[in-house]
Amino acid sequence: CVQPSVPPVPNYRLSMSIPEWLQAIQTYMKMLQYNHTGTQFFEIRKTRPLSGLMETAKEMTRESLPIKCLEAVILGIYLTNGQPSVERFPISFKTHFSGNYFHHVVLGIYCNGRYGSLGMSRRSDLMDKPLTYRTLSDLIFEFEDSYKKYLHSVKKVKIGLYVPHEPHSFQPIEWKQLVLNVSKMMRTEVRKELEKFARDMRMKILKPSSAHSPMKERPRGKSLSPRRRQGSPQRRACRRDKS
Repeated sequence: CVQPSVPPVPNYRLSMSIPEWLQAIQTYMKMLQYNHTGTQFFEIRKTRPLSGLMETAKEMTRESLPIKCLEAVILGIYLTNGQPSVERFPISFKTHFSGNYFHHVVLGIYCNGRYGSLGMSRRSDLMDKPLTYRTLSDLIFEFEDSYKKYLHSVKKVKIGLYVPHEPHSFQPIEWKQLVLNVSKMMRTEVRKELEKFARDMRMKILKPSSAHSPMKERPRGKSLSPRRRQGSPQRRACRRDKS
């Protein structure tokens, strides 16, 4: 019998623009295909440290099995590591359709003053979005409008923090720093909340709210080497992408 071909893992080349690189990653994920089997091939525990989740992502590239939305987020983080001008953060949706609730997550992307996303879904317009949205709220409303086509009403939107670029970090991903009950809010109100949050994210002044933050569990008096701020090189790297 013919062995199914294993799609090659995309490699970043200096000649690529960031949008081209993101497109290559999304194409790779589409080649893995969406997992319709009902069996989850990879266990993703959201509370695991980033280092453990990156090991699972490596396994995904080796196994080349179909993936679902949560696996796509982890894989997207893994493949964009080492691109400091590309900020990554999770965006989760809770929707209601025909008496049932549904959950979905994509990887939000911010670079060079524009927002977009990577991800996987049964629906082609509920996964990747091009890096063209001027504001975070424009991106979120685009998803909301896409959901309307399938008669899904968006109930909640959760936005996480930027995921560090250190693949060996013991920090867990912050999945829900901002939670909005969008079904009970006016769009102007949603936009205001999202823009304030986006501004704080860009200024890197938000801290993880999760109780399992390892920083909180350390006793006082023990010295912790401070993590270096990488703000300025990231901004410089992003400016270079404008050319």
